[in-house]
Amino acid sequence: MQIYDTLTSSLKEFKGINGKRINMFVCGPTVNDRPHLGHAKTFIFFDVLAKYLRHKGYHVFFLMNITDVEDKIITKMREENLQWEEIVTRYSGEFFLNLKRLRIDSINYFAFATDFIPEIIGQIKRLIENGLAYETDDGVYFKVRKFKGYGKLSHQSVDALVSGARVDINERKEDPLDFVLWKKKKEGEPFWLSPWGEGRPGWHIEDTAITETFFGPHYDLHGGASDLIFPHHESEIAQMEGISGKEPLVNYWVHTGHLNVEDVKMSKSLKNFITIEEVLKHYWPEAVRIFVLSIQYRGTSNYSEKSIKDSQIIAEKISLLHHRVLGMEQIENENSIMETAKILEPLDHDMNTQEAMVRLIDFLKRMLGEKSLQGSKGGEIKFVLDQIDQVFGIVRSTHIPNEALNLIIKERNAARKRGDYATADSIRNELNELGVKIEDSSDISFLWW
Repeated sequence: MQIYDTLTSSLKEFKGINGKRINMFVCGPTVNDRPHLGHAKTFIFFDVLAKYLRHKGYHVFFLMNITDVEDKIITKMREENLQWEEIVTRYSGEFFLNLKRLRIDSINYFAFATDFIPEIIGQIKRLIENGLAYETDDGVYFKVRKFKGYGKLSHQSVDALVSGARVDINERKEDPLDFVLWKKKKEGEPFWLSPWGEGRPGWHIEDTAITETFFGPHYDLHGGASDLIFPHHESEIAQMEGISGKEPLVNYWVHTGHLNVEDVKMSKSLKNFITIEEVLKHYWPEAVRIFVLSIQYRGTSNYSEKSIKDSQIIAEKISLLHHRVLGMEQIENENSIMETAKILEPLDHDMNTQEAMVRLIDFLKRMLGEKSLQGSKGGEIKFVLDQIDQVFGIVRSTHIPNEALNLIIKERNAARKRGDYATADSIRNELNELGVKIEDSSDISFLWW
C-alpha cells in the first residue's frame, strides 16, 4: 500500500513503526459552530482510511483531539452571551451527533485539549529549558528562527514565510513569526493556573501534548485538512522535535483538500458553508459518504446539488441490491473474495476511492441485471456488500426488523391480489413516512430500502 506524504511530497510505501500496530492522529474540530460538509470530507476520508487499514489486518489506534479552548470559542461566548462550558458542550455535542449520523465510528479516543493542561505546561517548560521559548507580559512564545527545520512541511523558507491564520502579531514578540504557547488571562476568558500566571494554552501546543501522552515523540500517521499544514502542523513539528531532539515527529503526513461551493472554499469565516445537518435533511448519510469517496481526497473539489443527487441514486441502488439478498447466508468463496478485492484494490494506490467507486458501480450494474439471485449468487453478493460496508459504510439498512417487514410486504401483496388498492397504497405511504420504500412489479412487491 502506498500513500502520499506531504512532508516528502511523494508516494511512500506504508509501513508501521511497530509492525501491524498503527498510531494515527487526526486534528479534530474547534467546537465553536456546527460542522459543515468540508469537515465531513476530512472526517469521512480518515474514517475510511482507518477502516481499510483494519481490513488489511492492521491494529489501528485512532486518536482525535477536540479543541475546546481557542480564540474563536471565546468570540462565540461573547456573541451568544454564554459561558465557555455552555459553548463547548453545545457544539461538541453537535459534532458527536453528526459523526454518528455519518457513520463515522472508527475513532478510538477523543481527547479534549483542556483535559491535558498539566501535559501542555510540561511541554512549554521543556521548550523554555531548550532555549526555544520565552515569556513576555502577555504570554509565552516559541522562537521560530531557533528551530532550523521550520517550514519543511509547507516547503517554505523561514524568510519567505508570512504570518498566517491564528498567528498573533504583536510588538511583544521577538519575531513576527513567533507563535504563542501560553496566553495570559484577559478579563472574561476561561483560565488555568501555570508557572506564567493564570491563562490558557495556545492552539498548536494542545495537539503535541496530547499525541506525546498517547504515542510518545514519534508515531505513524498524522492527518488533517490541508489548511492546517501552515501554521498548525508546521508548528507541531517544531514543538515536538524541539522538545525531543528527534525527527521525524511522524512517518506520514496525510492531508485532505478543500471542498468548494461554486469554486470558493467552504468555510465558516466566509459564511458559505453547508452544514452536515442541512444536507442530511434531504439526503442519506450513505449518499454523503459516497459523494466524499467519489472525489480525490487530496484535491480541491466542488460541491453541487447534482453531485449529491447522483450519490443518492448510487446509495439507493446499493440498498436495493442489499435488500434483494436479505435473509440469505453469506458465501465466502473464490468469486466473492475476488469481487471484493477488485473493488478495494485501488485503495492500495494512495486511497484512490474514486476508482473504487467506479468498480463498485460496475458491480451494482452487473448484479442488478441478474435475472435470478438464487443459489450461490445471492450469498456471494451479500458477502461482497458486507465487506464493502465495513470499509466504506455505504450500505443502508432499515431499522425495522426484517421479519416484520416481510409480514407487511406479504399483507400488501395480498391486498393488491384481491384488488384492495386503497389498503395497498396506505401501507406503501406509511412505509414511506418511515423511510422504507418498496418496489412493485406487475404481480408482486418487494422491499427496496
